[in-house]
Formats: sequence, C-alpha cells, structure tokens
Amino acid sequence: MGMTITEKILADHAGKREVYPGELITAKVDLAMANDVTAPLAIKTLEKYSIDKVFDPNKVALVLSHFVPAKDIKSAEQAKMVREFARKHNIKWFFQEGEGIEHTILPEQGIVVPGDLVIGADSHTCTYGGIGAFATGVGSTDLAYALATGEIWLKVPESMKFIFYGKLQPWVTGKDLILHTIGQIGVDGALYRAMEFEGEAIRDLSVEQRLTIANMAIEAGGKSGIIAPDEKTLEYVSQRAKKPWKIYSSDPDAHYVEVYEWDAGKIEPLVAWPYLPSNVHPVSESTHITIDQAFIGSCTNGRIEDLRLAASVLKGKKVHPYVRCIVIPASKNVYHQALHEGLIDIFTEAGCIVSVSTCGPCLGGHMGILAEGERCISTSNRNFPGRMGHPKSEAYLANPAVVAASAVLGRIAHPEEVVKLEEIEVPT
Repeated sequence: MGMTITEKILADHAGKREVYPGELITAKVDLAMANDVTAPLAIKTLEKYSIDKVFDPNKVALVLSHFVPAKDIKSAEQAKMVREFARKHNIKWFFQEGEGIEHTILPEQGIVVPGDLVIGADSHTCTYGGIGAFATGVGSTDLAYALATGEIWLKVPESMKFIFYGKLQPWVTGKDLILHTIGQIGVDGALYRAMEFEGEAIRDLSVEQRLTIANMAIEAGGKSGIIAPDEKTLEYVSQRAKKPWKIYSSDPDAHYVEVYEWDAGKIEPLVAWPYLPSNVHPVSESTHITIDQAFIGSCTNGRIEDLRLAASVLKGKKVHPYVRCIVIPASKNVYHQALHEGLIDIFTEAGCIVSVSTCGPCLGGHMGILAEGERCISTSNRNFPGRMGHPKSEAYLANPAVVAASAVLGRIAHPEEVVKLEEIEVPT
C-alpha cells in the first residue's frame, strides 16, 4: 500500500522508508517557531534544565505578534524576554513588533518551503500545509525539547481526504470551503488527523487562499492540513525560498480513513455563528444579524489578496455609522503593498481603522476588544465564548468580502447587496 503526502514527509524526517498511522516516531524538524505568548514558557523550561544552547539558530523562528505593540507591562516583559533570548542565541529568524504574524511571514518570506516539517508553539502552525509542508502546533514544553534537540516526538496521524470539484461561485473563497468542511464534519471531525485537500476547485485557488484553508484545519481538530504542491505553489515558492525544497505527493493507492467529496459550485458565502466554527450558515440566512464591529485581518485572512477583496467592496462606500471596521494587514510587506496599491486610502476614506500588523483583536488581545453584548463579524478563525473580548460578546466568521459588505450595511450582508458584480473585477 502506498503512502500519503503526510506519511512521506514524516518518514523522510524520521529516517525511515515508510511509516504507518498510529506509529510513534522521532522526527527531525526543519523549523521550530514560537511567538511572544508561547516562547517565554519554552525559554523558562530551557532555563529550568540549564540548557544554554539551541540546536541550530538558523532553524528557529521567534515572532513578536500577539500582544504587539505591547499593550501593558506584562506583554512588554514577555517581548523583552524573547528579544533577549534571540540576541543571546543569535536566532536568524527573529521578527520584531510590527513585522507581522508568523503564519503570514514565514511562507511570505520563503522561510518555510514545501516538504518541510515545521512545529510551532501556536495552534495555527498548520497554515504552512497550504504550500505542501507538514506543520503542526505543539505546547511550549514540546517546543523547548525541539529547541534543544532539533527533534520532535510524533504519532503518525491518520489521513482524511477532502475533494472539492467544480467552479466556485462569485464571492466564494477558500475561507468558505474550509468553513463548509468544518460545518460538515464538526470541530472534532478530524481529531489528530491530517486533512488533505484536492480537486479542481482547490487547484483553481491561489496559494494565499490555500494557506487560509490549511490555517483552519485545527478548527476541525486536525493535526495538520495539507495541499500537494503544483505549478502555482512552485511559482510562489521560487520567488521567495531561502533554502531548497522537496515536493511530495500522495500515492494513488494511499489509504485514507475517510474521503469526502463536494461540489464547490453549490457553496455560497458562509458565516460561522457563535460559538463554534462548525455552526455554519449561508450568508443568505444571516442577514438579520446586526453588528457592532467588523474585523479584516489575522493569520487567516490578512494577506494582500484578502485586502484587495475587501477593498473591492468598500471602494466608494462608507462604513455604517454604528459600526467600527478595523483593518490589520498581516505583515509589514502586506501593509506596504496595500499602501502602494491604494488600498489603505480606500479603507481610510470608507471610515475604517487601519493598524500596524498584529494578531490583536483575533484573540481578544487588544486593538478591538468586544464589550458585553457586542457582535463582531471577523475574517479570523475562532468564535468561542470570549475569544474576541467579553464572554457574552459574539463573533461571526466569514470571508473578507462578506465582512466588508457587513461593515457598510451594519448587519451581516452578501457582497452583492453592496456592489454589483459587473461594476468591479472580483479578485480570484
């Protein structure tokens, strides 16, 4: 029997010819990553055991992204600890405040490439599967072990396959495909499994939208999400890669514990209602819900294509007077590109608040906390109770066009309610 793309990557990194689901392996990592929230815990663990050296400073990434610019003394102290550790150990991939969110920066700058095995002390590390890497989140103690040894202990996950055939409707994006997936299988439907996506609709997606799909694999309980590299991936990677890459693909006779197949052409823009990413409804059934805030950003949908899509809806429009619309480019490079293309002007003229790159509102960190009873429609990835602020606030998840349209009308809205399709060229 053949192997899946995930099994092949893990086998190579474990120095084995083949691996099987359920097998326990020790694998070498190509990159170990942490942020300003999770790195301090790992650093303290290393100090506890008097470990004063990382396995390879060229294979470690530390990104100050969550509570930056520092919102209080505690967050400033955390950032200081990471900064001092990075300097002491001459960490190659250290990113200061404002550089951006790790899950955008690392693929964008070619630090993660196809075939890599990446572990990160952040659950959305699975994002990098969008370019054909095996990437998964771990706890800070596991990260400390990887920082010291360059290895990680893993159980080989079972693989699930999700096939999307057909052509997407206008205004439907990769975000809607992953929301559809989670809505169908539930938040534990892929528990400790590798989620592999393929099909005509997936091939038609840009790399940025594929990263969005992989980003939310964790919201279905997945150990990882992955899309096999193709010509689009290679074009994206070849312009950025800081190191060689290796292309893997699943064998035709590889085993999948479950296979799902859907007609992407039947999917309309979707909205995940509180308080689970699986509580998915068509936008057409959500237009009665009023909002107080709209958030466009995060590691899920804060890339340049996302901002272009939102700007195509907001151009020439005004944010509803009862709504605050926050736009946060996911990296400094995205911010610069948006500025160059005039997108920042579109946002500010519409009445949006544009911020320096930060995770901020996504995790209820800062730059847009919700008060009791407030509702936010967001391009981010989670809508659990208290995720974006008060435990009795509500977060709704949608693609950037839906969020932008909702900001204009003051309620959840289909983009076609705000702009006619023939008036603009919808980004694809």
